[in-house]
Amino acid sequence: MHKFILLFAILLLGTVGCNQSEGGKEMHPTIDGFWKGEIEIPNQPLKIEVTLSNQEELLGTISIPIQGVEDYPLSNVTYGGKQNIHFTMEIQNQLLSFEGEVKPEQIIGTFTQNGQSFPFQLTKGEPVETESESGEYIEMETDTGTLFAEVELPKGKAPFPVMLIIPGSGQTDRNGNSVGVPGKNDSLKLLAEELAQQGIASIRYDKRGVGKNLQAAVDEADMRFQLFVNDAVNWIQKLETDDRFSTIGIIGHSQGSLVGMLAAKEATIDTFISIAGPGHSLDKELGRQLKEQLSEPLMKEANEILASLTAGETVDHVSRELQAVFRPSVQPFLISWIQYDPKTVIAELGIPRLIIQGSHDIQVPEEDATLLQEAAPESEVVIVEGMNHVLKQAPMEREKNIQTYSQPDLPLASGLMDGITGFLKQIHFAN
Repeated sequence: MHKFILLFAILLLGTVGCNQSEGGKEMHPTIDGFWKGEIEIPNQPLKIEVTLSNQEELLGTISIPIQGVEDYPLSNVTYGGKQNIHFTMEIQNQLLSFEGEVKPEQIIGTFTQNGQSFPFQLTKGEPVETESESGEYIEMETDTGTLFAEVELPKGKAPFPVMLIIPGSGQTDRNGNSVGVPGKNDSLKLLAEELAQQGIASIRYDKRGVGKNLQAAVDEADMRFQLFVNDAVNWIQKLETDDRFSTIGIIGHSQGSLVGMLAAKEATIDTFISIAGPGHSLDKELGRQLKEQLSEPLMKEANEILASLTAGETVDHVSRELQAVFRPSVQPFLISWIQYDPKTVIAELGIPRLIIQGSHDIQVPEEDATLLQEAAPESEVVIVEGMNHVLKQAPMEREKNIQTYSQPDLPLASGLMDGITGFLKQIHFAN
């Protein structure tokens, strides 16, 4: 089973922010070079690439392709005389440890984070040359670093209507791919390309700590939900000053739906579209999802933790099995998220609203779209038959549904773009 990969996944390797430090000065000649392999997380192996070099000191870098992490410095790299190697990464004030044994052309060992351990293995080889990243980007300065957003422009003459596409929960990139979920789905990339085909521009961005926005990461203990909202508002303000764009709207996917609603209250936009947006506050949605995965004793503990967080109180003791979701460092962020009820927020928006939900979404049920529409009766609702949470046509059977999360070549579900473009033409947002 995919553990905690759903809407509120807060998983391993959330935000990479490592500090380079000195290691041992001696290095076995077979260690020097490029190593490629994976951390063997059950049902969701995480591919990694490590480069080690012995110049004046023992140094190393790690790349995590699915997260957009490239050649990031390791810390405390040591290699002992008994073929034992150890290197660490610092992530949001957490220490991620790799402890392994060097064998001919191979490193085999254990990866540890948050008290959880998984095997890892690396094989020595040659790095594969990858194509340089293409596309046009705009950037925005913030107090914690520069943010980048990719621009997708239609053919023709500007100005164009433009949509700000906001990604969902967890460590999710601008294309809709999340760390902890094997493979890619590229749902938001496909969405942006389809919008461009319809004459609608868009910008989409990696969340902080992911991909091109890796350097703008905020320590997990300091993260608050309002920061997501602030980023969206600032992007809207950026679009307002760009002569290439005319009318401005927001598309929020999953968690991005609530982020987009809140941003729409603070910024001046022309329309808001929710795709697979929860209709309940976090405590209720998360409780529902965890109930499908946890034993009765663990669910009892999870409910008690959720009750405390809803009351604004953190919890000191969390069972090892629940650390991925409720570890103490993430609890202040969860408290800041729980306070918002999407039904209340969407009802307060005075702009045209479209609520889209897939009938085969195993993360956010169809009834959540009904809840949002009941709260804002003047909004439009489109139920896309057969669409799942990553906007692909999929069977309802769980295992086959999740397989589409790793199939970027699958097109968007039939009916999704018709629903979006039909609505935007109806409100005269686009021609």
